[in-house]
Amino acid sequence: MTFEEIKNILQHKTVGIAGAGGLGSNCAVALARVGTGTLIIADFDVVSESNLNRQYFFYDQIGKPKADSLKANIQRINPAVTVIAHKICLTKENIPVLFRDCDIIVEAFDQADQKEMLIETVLTVFPEKPLIIGLGMAGWGKNDAIHCRKVDNMFICGDEVSEIAPDLPPIAPRVGMVANMQANIVLEILLK
Repeated sequence: MTFEEIKNILQHKTVGIAGAGGLGSNCAVALARVGTGTLIIADFDVVSESNLNRQYFFYDQIGKPKADSLKANIQRINPAVTVIAHKICLTKENIPVLFRDCDIIVEAFDQADQKEMLIETVLTVFPEKPLIIGLGMAGWGKNDAIHCRKVDNMFICGDEVSEIAPDLPPIAPRVGMVANMQANIVLEILLK
C-alpha cells in the first residue's frame, strides 16, 4: 500500500485520545503525520516545565492548556487533520458523548484510577470499539520488555510492570516507544 493510499483511507477515520500527556501527545502527533482525518483529544491539564522531558509541547506553551497546545502543534504539522480539543476532565458520563464518533479510542492517562474508569466505561458503552491502552513505560532501557498484548477488543502496549515512581520517572524514550506503538496499532486496525 502506498502512502497516498494510506492517507486516502485514514482521512476518513476518527481517533479519540484520552489524555494529552506523554502518551497522548506523542501518539496524536504520529497519527497526524500519517494523515488521520480527525483526532478528538480530551485533557484538563496545562503544560508544565516538567512535562517537556517526554511530551510534545514547547517551552513557550508552559501554563497553557494541553488540549489547545496539542491542537496548535498538530495544525503546524498537518493542517489537513481536524483536531477537536476538549479542555475537560473525562468522566464515565462524558466519555460516551465525546468519543461516540470515534473508530478507535486511545487511553493515555497517568493515574491508575482514571485508566480503570476509562477502560470500564469504554468496554461497557462501546464494546465494539478497539481500545488501545498504555501500561508500563516508566524508566529507561529494557527495550525488549515493551510489547503489545490483545485481550478481546483491547490492546495493551508497554511492559505492564514499570510503574511511575520518584526513582523511576516517565521519560521520553520509553514513553515515546509506547506512544508510537499505540499509534502503530491504530494504523494496523484502521488499515486492516
